[in-house]
Amino acid sequence: CETCSKEEAKYRCPRCLKYSCSLLCVKKHKLALSCNGVRDKTAFVSVNEFTDLNLLSDYRFLEDVGRTADAAARHLAMRSSTTKRHLFSLRNKAQKCNIDLRTLPVGFTKRRENSTTFNSTENKFYWHLKLVFPHCHAEYTLKRVPDDKTLADILKPYIDPVESDPVVCQRLKIYTASPHSDVRILMKIENRRQNSVRYNELDASRSLLDNLKGKVIIEYPTLFVVLKTLKNDMVVLGQ
Repeated sequence: CETCSKEEAKYRCPRCLKYSCSLLCVKKHKLALSCNGVRDKTAFVSVNEFTDLNLLSDYRFLEDVGRTADAAARHLAMRSSTTKRHLFSLRNKAQKCNIDLRTLPVGFTKRRENSTTFNSTENKFYWHLKLVFPHCHAEYTLKRVPDDKTLADILKPYIDPVESDPVVCQRLKIYTASPHSDVRILMKIENRRQNSVRYNELDASRSLLDNLKGKVIIEYPTLFVVLKTLKNDMVVLGQ
């Protein structure tokens, strides 16, 4: 026992790793060292001493952190009347533009991701937008995309061989090497049965706002960019 140095140790403190022989010595060591007896989950462990138990402990610690952060986010969002007013206003503005904008409950990933706003001064939406390139298994998220921007201009930084970023161009080379006339932009039609998924084809020459009119949007638009010459499983409505 590292407290009384008389009896054989029976306990080891999870916090400071001191050995004790009895409850009395445990209490004494806590008082002397200001130790709370709770294991420090973030304490350094050298590689030589790292075991499967340490790995499991770290994994559970990260899970606890994730749960705590998620619970805090849910609590703030549920308590915030400002958030509710903002969403109500956003849906109303969309409805006036003939867009059926629907929001998900707190906790859903798309709800947390969505950064769409409406600028009352400019009378314009700034959309959170996701671009999916199925032939390259690539996805890109855009924020604050003005609703008066054409789809062609939105896609330029990705599939235009001159204006696209070299890294993006390399990843999407199957698109950049194809003529623009082969590119199709599709958007999934919401609220259809799982075995009856259909897509609307959008007009690249028209603005994002014009393309969204008359459609149901859940949180934010997701656009699928496909090539006519390559086979895909996406069935376009009316074709």
